[in-house]
Amino acid sequence: MLRLYLLAIIFVAPSITFATEELPASLIRIPESVATVFIAETSTAEFHRFDRSGDAIVYSGSHYMSIGEAGVGKQRSGDRRTPLGVYFVTEKLDTSRLHQKYGVMAYSLDYPNAWDLRAGRSGDGIWVHGVDPRDGKRPANDTDGCIVLQNDDLIMLAPEFRDNVTPVLVTQKIDWGVSNQTAALRIELENAVAEWVGSKAAGDLHAYLSFYDEGFQHWGMDKAEWLSFSVQTVDFRSIDAISVNGLLLLGYPEEEGVYLSRFRQLVIAGDLQTESTKRLYWRRNANGALKIIAEDEG
Repeated sequence: MLRLYLLAIIFVAPSITFATEELPASLIRIPESVATVFIAETSTAEFHRFDRSGDAIVYSGSHYMSIGEAGVGKQRSGDRRTPLGVYFVTEKLDTSRLHQKYGVMAYSLDYPNAWDLRAGRSGDGIWVHGVDPRDGKRPANDTDGCIVLQNDDLIMLAPEFRDNVTPVLVTQKIDWGVSNQTAALRIELENAVAEWVGSKAAGDLHAYLSFYDEGFQHWGMDKAEWLSFSVQTVDFRSIDAISVNGLLLLGYPEEEGVYLSRFRQLVIAGDLQTESTKRLYWRRNANGALKIIAEDEG
């Protein structure tokens, strides 16, 4: 049977245009499925909002926030630091039975992600939440590691927090990029994802594994262990088609040459269809090539 890989969303016109000459360089490709991206800029204590407006991404303003008492760069549980990286809202939490310090509502983030785990970081319970209505505005560094917004601001932003969709980037300082430079990087990453999917769809295990960096880790396995696992468990010959949609591309904060691609993947193998959300963390190696350094689902 002829095997196909269907990547129409990658090879059509870009999913966004730029309303101004500059946007954060980390916003490389925002698909239509993502209406809002938040960027927490810790050096300015500002929680920035970027929204889709038609085919463009526009800056919609910012709100004051408070972060970890010990600053940023979370490494372990209890260090009272806010993590730096790319995270996604996982769920809205019921704060009615929690301490009043969590305010009117709270949204959990998926720290630690695959990149954090690869770096040996630990801890959990990183939320975006409100403030105790009795205390009012909190100092800029005054949390256990969470991102805290004023209750009124959080209520206003609430419709934009979508479970397993909305990204929250946490960085010390936003790098404002020029649109043509971002476009070139977007095309390079789109091609890398397309070729990765194509090798899998073609059943070419050698080509597929060539996308993985020598320092790759997944589920506690290094590249050699992952290679052995893949050879034993991945049956590429059973794949009839792979389709990809909702490709999101983001530069990883505070990590030079590291990028996140996240997309929905549908694999068709005979009568079986398997859909999942893939995350591939790419790093540019010494030769300038993009290689996968970590991988996850969700």
